[in-house]
Amino acid sequence: MDPAALLLLALKAVAIAALPLAYVTLSSDPHKYRKLAWVTAFLTLDLVMFGAFTRLTDSGLGCPDWPGCYGHSNPLSAGEQIRAAETALPSGPVTMTKAWIEMLHRYFAMAVGFLVIVLTAFAWRRWRLERKPSPWLATLTLAAVCLQGAFGALTVTMKLQPAIVTAHLLGGVFLLALLTWLALCETPMPPVDRRASAARPLAIVAALLLIVQIALGGWVSTNYAVLACPDFPMCQGRIVPEQMDFAAGFTLWRDLGMSSDGAPIPFQALVAIHWTHRSFAYVVVTVLGLLAWQLWSVKGISTLARAVAAVAAMQFVTGIANVVLDWPLLPAVLHNGGAAVLLTLVVAINYRLATVGAQAHGWALPRARGHGGG
Repeated sequence: MDPAALLLLALKAVAIAALPLAYVTLSSDPHKYRKLAWVTAFLTLDLVMFGAFTRLTDSGLGCPDWPGCYGHSNPLSAGEQIRAAETALPSGPVTMTKAWIEMLHRYFAMAVGFLVIVLTAFAWRRWRLERKPSPWLATLTLAAVCLQGAFGALTVTMKLQPAIVTAHLLGGVFLLALLTWLALCETPMPPVDRRASAARPLAIVAALLLIVQIALGGWVSTNYAVLACPDFPMCQGRIVPEQMDFAAGFTLWRDLGMSSDGAPIPFQALVAIHWTHRSFAYVVVTVLGLLAWQLWSVKGISTLARAVAAVAAMQFVTGIANVVLDWPLLPAVLHNGGAAVLLTLVVAINYRLATVGAQAHGWALPRARGHGGG
C-alpha cells in the first residue's frame, strides 16, 4: 500500500475518532478523562458487535489485503479490482457490499485505536503533573489495541484461519474488559455491603468460565458449526450425539474448513464443536445465575447482579433462536453482543467486589476523583 493511500486511511480513522472526541470535549462534564474512557468502552462494545456482523455476513475477506482494499483507502477506488474478483468468482467472498462492510469495520477499529492513544497520552500527562493515578492500565490497553490490530491483519492474510479469528474475537473482548475496568477506576460509586466480598471467588470463576464460553462460541462461529445441531434441546436427535470427532474439531492450527491433514473437516467434528459450546453454556448460565442470586439484594451491587441475570436470559433465548430459526443475522449479532455485555457486567462486579476486599484489608486501590478536570 503506497504512503498516500495509507495517509488517507489514517485520516479517515482520525475523522471518525474526532466525533466522539468533540462530544467529550464540548460536554459540560468536567471529568473529561472519565467520560472519554466510558465513550471508548462503549464504542469498543459496538466494534465487537460490528466485527460479529462482518464475520456473519462473510465479509471478512471483502478486501483480501490489509490495511486497505486492493492497495486503496476505500472500496470505491478499488472498484475495478473488486468487480474483477466478483466476476471471476460470483459466489466468492469479494463483492462491493462486503468490501464496504469490511472497510467500515477497519475504519471503526482504527478510530477506536486512536481514542485509546489519546487516553494513554492523557493518562501519562496527568501522572507527570500529579503523580497519580498510575498510567500503566491505560498503557496496557494501548498494547492490547496494537495486538488486536496485528490479529486483524492476520485474520485477512491467513484467510480466516479459525484459530486467528477466534483469537481476534477474544482480543476484542479483552480490550473491552480493560477499558471497562479503566473507566470504573475513574467513576465514583456507592459503597457495597462488606458481606458481598464472600461472593468474590464465585465472581472470578464466573469471569473465567465466561471467557472460555466466548472462546467456544467464537470457535463455533469461525468454523460455521452453528447448524451442526439443527434441533433443540437435542443435538442430532440425541442428548449426546454419536460419533462426535473432538480431535478434528478441536485441532487448533488448521485452515478454515479443513482438518490438520488438509482434508475437508468431517461433519462429526462440527457436531462436536457445537455440542461442546451448547453443553458448556449450561454450566456458565448456572454459575452466572448463582452469582446473580447471591448478590441480588446486596446494597451497591444489586443492579449489576440483576442485569447479569437479564442478559444471561437473553443470551439463552438468542442462542436457541440461532438454532431453531436457521441462524438469522439479527439474533446471531445480538448473541455475540450479549456475550460482550455479559463480560462487561461480570468485570464490573469483580471490580466492585475487589474494592470491598481492598477496603476490608486496608489496601489502596485507584480511587475516582469527585472534583477537578478528571
